Amino acid sequence: MLEKEIKKLSKRISKINPSVSISLKDDCALLDGVSDRWEEIVQIGRMVAETKKFYGVINEIKLKGFTEPEIKKPTISSDEYEGLKVDVLVIGGGIVGAAILRELSKYKLNVALVEKEDDLALHASSRNDGCIHVGVDLNSKTKKMKYLQRSVLIYEELAKDLNVDYDKMGQIIAFKSNMDRLFLPLLKLRIKKNKIQGTHYLNKRKLFELEPNLNRVAKFGILFTTGASICPYNMTIGLAENAVTNGAKVFLSTVVLSIEVQNNKVISVLTNRGRIYPKVLINAAGTFSDVIADMAEDKFFTIHPRKGTNAILDKASKSKLMNKSTTIFEGINKAKKKHTKGGGVIPTVDGNILVGPTAVETPYREDFTTDKQAIDAIFEKQKRNAPKLDQRDIITYFSGIRAATYEEDFIVQKGKWTKNIVHAAGIQSPGITAAPAIAEDIVKYTCELLGDVEINQKFNPKRQGIIKLKNLSYEERDALIKKNPEYGQIVCRCEEISKGEIIDALHSPIPISSTDAIKRRVRAGMGRCQGGFCQPLVAKIIADEYNIDIKEIKKKGDGRILLGDNKGDIYE
Repeated sequence: MLEKEIKKLSKRISKINPSVSISLKDDCALLDGVSDRWEEIVQIGRMVAETKKFYGVINEIKLKGFTEPEIKKPTISSDEYEGLKVDVLVIGGGIVGAAILRELSKYKLNVALVEKEDDLALHASSRNDGCIHVGVDLNSKTKKMKYLQRSVLIYEELAKDLNVDYDKMGQIIAFKSNMDRLFLPLLKLRIKKNKIQGTHYLNKRKLFELEPNLNRVAKFGILFTTGASICPYNMTIGLAENAVTNGAKVFLSTVVLSIEVQNNKVISVLTNRGRIYPKVLINAAGTFSDVIADMAEDKFFTIHPRKGTNAILDKASKSKLMNKSTTIFEGINKAKKKHTKGGGVIPTVDGNILVGPTAVETPYREDFTTDKQAIDAIFEKQKRNAPKLDQRDIITYFSGIRAATYEEDFIVQKGKWTKNIVHAAGIQSPGITAAPAIAEDIVKYTCELLGDVEINQKFNPKRQGIIKLKNLSYEERDALIKKNPEYGQIVCRCEEISKGEIIDALHSPIPISSTDAIKRRVRAGMGRCQGGFCQPLVAKIIADEYNIDIKEIKKKGDGRILLGDNKGDIYE
């Protein structure tokens, strides 16, 4: 049966590129050869996946003249984890890895997470719009929809437990043509199939009451009240910190170099800080998940990275833009486009407006660069939704890489060939939304592999979090400052962040020492000046609190801020 499919595909592929071959590896399709264009490589991989005949697509087609950059590694090298034995080792410190670690901490297990960066959520989990999606664009039969449905039911309570802001602002699809009413029966069917709760029809008057700055071409809309927004990196940090307080370990600046496999079983994982011996290995490595799978001799899927660029606007722009995540429907033909939700003009949980993203196929797994062309394209497109968009309101922009498989769906399962690995791979949008439910199933599979596992009766689902001074009443602020005057010293004026909050972050359950890590936890440096005024003060606080030379403080990773003395101590 599969041999016949291979022959048919071989003929189709030869018309595109005669140098590319297709064969079987068990029940997986294996592609090999050379192409001059990355788009062609993606096209062929996608064409094979869309037959839905194979267990997975392993795309080994090489891009002519291209050498994939080596994974960016921490410079630190030590043997501090040499010989460490754990029940479970999680690879990847994004939101899925952190959610898995927390779920594992509900059991009496020795568990650890390794992350190659110096902090959590530095890849896809901090480079997205933070939307808790309702799933109206998803096929009801996909794993994406399955996990989204389950997670939406628990997210609000989870955010409350972890002391992470959760704004149930709702999401709107607006329609600019009365002809679009013909699409409504199909939309209602999708809503029913996907079990989406809280949907409301909006006539033109109600639509513009909710969104007065929406493009006036809109005629009517649909409101999804379950749509929400979180800060994705704060959610990741919250999950991981709660796991640590419940006994789990997080090893930052720790990269996987190789994996030892014997008799279809992972024996050990070599890192830059020693060799670790897990009973079960969990692969939540994002764009590198197929690389990890290959190291573990269990590669049955391929990641083709997809880059998206976003812009963040000043909080002052919100008054002339959107109140909710609102998008104008572009027509039924464009709605059938796959592989991207199309982006939007999205209010964030912190009060800014996010615009984007783009969606560009790329061979690079860690290309976070931005360019004017991408920003111009974003604004040109999103002005159809919000005519008052203005690039002068931009305070920063960023790019992220999504870990797409050719099947365009999540991989949440035990290993195919290797007995003691579990994969949480191909996690792209709506990965932020789906993470809690993905973690539940990954841990279920892990416990099945481990066997007799006891519940951790001391598990505490609550996380204290850091006090947010600006959210307190004047009376509460006054009492707090009298108790600790450091809360009365404002360091970041843009975001109203005090020295006390920064010190609290430095003593959180997961040790940090960079100014960017502080920025993610308390927002010092997130405002209009982007740290231009407060970053030196933050660096000084870190140096004083840890009793280290300020010249050793880094912005992120290995990037030092100060290289030497100039005219003396600027802090005197």
